[in-house]
Amino acid sequence: MKSIFLFIFTFLLLTACQQHYIPRNSITIQIDEFKIDSTSIRAIVAIDSNTVHYAGSNGDVGFTTDAGKTWTVKKILFQDSIKPHFRSLATNANSFFALSIANPALLYKITENESKLVYQENHESVFYDALHFFDDGIHGIAVGDPTENCASIIITRDGGQTWQKISCNKLPFFDKEEAFFAASNTNIKTLGKKVWIGSGGKKARILFSDNYGDAWQIFDTPIIQGNGPQGIYSIDFFDEKTGIAIGGNYAKPTENNANIAITADGGKTWKLVANGKNAGYKSCVQYIPDTQGKELLAVGITGISFSNDGGYSWKKISDEQYYSIQFIDKNTAWLSGAQKIGKLSIR
Repeated sequence: MKSIFLFIFTFLLLTACQQHYIPRNSITIQIDEFKIDSTSIRAIVAIDSNTVHYAGSNGDVGFTTDAGKTWTVKKILFQDSIKPHFRSLATNANSFFALSIANPALLYKITENESKLVYQENHESVFYDALHFFDDGIHGIAVGDPTENCASIIITRDGGQTWQKISCNKLPFFDKEEAFFAASNTNIKTLGKKVWIGSGGKKARILFSDNYGDAWQIFDTPIIQGNGPQGIYSIDFFDEKTGIAIGGNYAKPTENNANIAITADGGKTWKLVANGKNAGYKSCVQYIPDTQGKELLAVGITGISFSNDGGYSWKKISDEQYYSIQFIDKNTAWLSGAQKIGKLSIR
């Protein structure tokens, strides 16, 4: 009986500590930078503190397994002459998948031994922006700009072996000039069976499905919108209710008008929390693990900013320019940028 009581007491104590996490007032970061021969690296998959995979321009995909001391790079060519410009990369633990922008859209399944083209789409308006797998590794999803009057969404239900495009009659109507941004491969977020996708341009909205993309809803946001470079560039969710959307105006990155919003009801409604305040335009935002949704980092060409109150206020902590960030743990993350990969340590 005494051991059972001790177990229950310990459990309650640990739970109480987790519920009363005290966020750090400020953080200091160190970034180890690695030059990569690729003009634009927008997509990374961080595995652990030693291993990160990336996909970039010129048809290159690469990785390190020794914290950046050495890099392995593979060049992929389509029809022996076209170099796919990759801005999306995802893994389902068995293989990696890299998706190119522009026409033709090319999706490759990449293993240690081969790179296999598993999806191709030809259209003058085709432009895929982001790619993710769901938690089960069987279902996957990619989103692109409209080729008709809806978002271009392709899905897989067999671990990436085959991909199908969802018909517009199953998707919400898109106004002309509403599209997506291939900024950091983070305008898609998946949790369980749920997926959220952030749009921009004419409108900044959230596409949502709670059943692997079989049925869809769409929600308005107060993020700046109305023309081409305005809108949502990145989203993240701490849990199925609490999320954040970030972006702004890429053409005017120092402006900070209506560029950060949060949700507490799973994306149905959004509250603007940054309007005329830090952090300016950002291309990627991520919750820091094990901080109970309190701490976040946002990166972009305007530098790196930190929040310790769930995204309500931000403090710029670095002028370093990066496109994307992925965390390994509370104090470690990988970043990608123009011709570079970075490893970030929080001190």
